Amino acid sequence: MSLDLTRVRFARAGRLIIDDVDCTVPAGALSALVGPNGAGKSTLLHLIAAIERTDGGAIDFDGASLAALRRRDRARIVAVAEQQSDTELDLSVHDVVMLGRTPHLGALAGPSPADRVIVRGSLTATGVGDLEERRFSSLSGGERQRVVLARALAQQPGLLLADEPTNHLDIRAQLSALALLAELARGGITVLAALHDLGHAAAYADHVIVLAAGRVVAAGRPSEVLAPELIQRVYGVRAAVLAHPLTGRPLLAFADTSDASPPSPAATLPSEGNRSAV
Repeated sequence: MSLDLTRVRFARAGRLIIDDVDCTVPAGALSALVGPNGAGKSTLLHLIAAIERTDGGAIDFDGASLAALRRRDRARIVAVAEQQSDTELDLSVHDVVMLGRTPHLGALAGPSPADRVIVRGSLTATGVGDLEERRFSSLSGGERQRVVLARALAQQPGLLLADEPTNHLDIRAQLSALALLAELARGGITVLAALHDLGHAAAYADHVIVLAAGRVVAAGRPSEVLAPELIQRVYGVRAAVLAHPLTGRPLLAFADTSDASPPSPAATLPSEGNRSAV
């Protein structure tokens, strides 16, 4: 089930944040949303999840408008793993992840044995099964990040949106989280992850969407999109793209940026493959 964005626009305080975004997030693939700070990545995820309302355009998943769905129905389809997640309630890790089952419960029904099995599976998949009885408020940033991802998995979504899912994680946990997202995509979940690290996108994503100043400037396979010329224009740094000696996937190397020219304004960047899919 693909996610299709057509001329999506969003402004805040008179400033255009998302500017006529057209792209397709293909089904059965891990798609990485990349771009410099302030490019609009988190805002675009919020628009897809209807946390924010668009000022124009359409966002369709499997051919149906996400904005037209009731909140509960949308929560059965779309899960969001936020970059930062806090709760004012003093909940255990188990209870936080159980919140992911809320859209699937009846109005007065409590969790069933099947719901508890799903929660335990989500905790195990994200490597926080041993934290189940801990208070969420007592966790480190990295532990919270994994619990938030477990809560999203417990929703059993068709579309998973992850905002910087490797934030606060050590290198081993980062790689585990990315491998999990790739596995979920292979299992049929459409995954769109906003990633800060281009190396992670090159190493794990099947599809990359590059956002700059609220516009899609390139989309496609990492080997096609993450080219030195585009990285120079969007990020203002020099890069070389090598073949990873272990996986054969693109491996990015960055040079000293002291003499690199600043990134070009988005208005001067050509739009390449805005509706490209793997």
